[in-house]
Amino acid sequence: MDDAVSVRDLVVERGGRRVLHGISCAVPRGTVTGLLGPSGSGKTTLMRAVVGVQSVRSGAVDVLGRPAGSADLRRRVGYLTQAPSVYADLTVRENARYFAVLHGRGRAEADRAVADVGLATAAGQLVGTLSGGQRSRASLACALVGDPELVVLDEPTVGQDPVLRADLWARFHAMAAAGTTLLVSSHVMDEAARCDRLLLIREGRLVADDTPAAVRAATGVDDLEEAFLRLIRGSEEADA
Repeated sequence: MDDAVSVRDLVVERGGRRVLHGISCAVPRGTVTGLLGPSGSGKTTLMRAVVGVQSVRSGAVDVLGRPAGSADLRRRVGYLTQAPSVYADLTVRENARYFAVLHGRGRAEADRAVADVGLATAAGQLVGTLSGGQRSRASLACALVGDPELVVLDEPTVGQDPVLRADLWARFHAMAAAGTTLLVSSHVMDEAARCDRLLLIREGRLVADDTPAAVRAATGVDDLEEAFLRLIRGSEEADA
């Protein structure tokens, strides 16, 4: 299977501190790849590098066969940031339709994106009056409205109730089955089992790049959180 994203020896420094330490990994096409690790581990920095908005010290990132940040990738990549990136003085529907126009799409696609994230009943509501979880979903609708080939989602399920989280993950897998590639970050380890493949990161270093089943097999435990802890201990012992 060819890769939608290829990262090679990526080093990033921010504020005089090294945030990513020579990371190399890949995101296969048509899969849901989870980027998991504690808060502050470098997940957002890696995602910013994939989208092409992060200055890097060295290394390379290729996205859909092009260098990350290339102008021709703008309509092929959807990006959801941690902070909602929608206009508070517009309704959910107006935001989605605005971003649809930017991608050359129509009202029907915008309204479908709003419905797909569970905001159909709030479509006429001003974003500024929404809850934090609803704002995040409004941003997600805007990220998906252009039907991108690659979707990069930075903690999209934070603040969502369990039922909605399950619905969103079902949506992610339906998109992958239709050919879309998704890179989804989370610091909640129970979401690891929902992914086709895992990138486990800690303190700017990649701990694992494999399937959930392979991670379990390599560590000899079924619980992925415990597996993650064992991988961390193993890497610390190797470095000692």
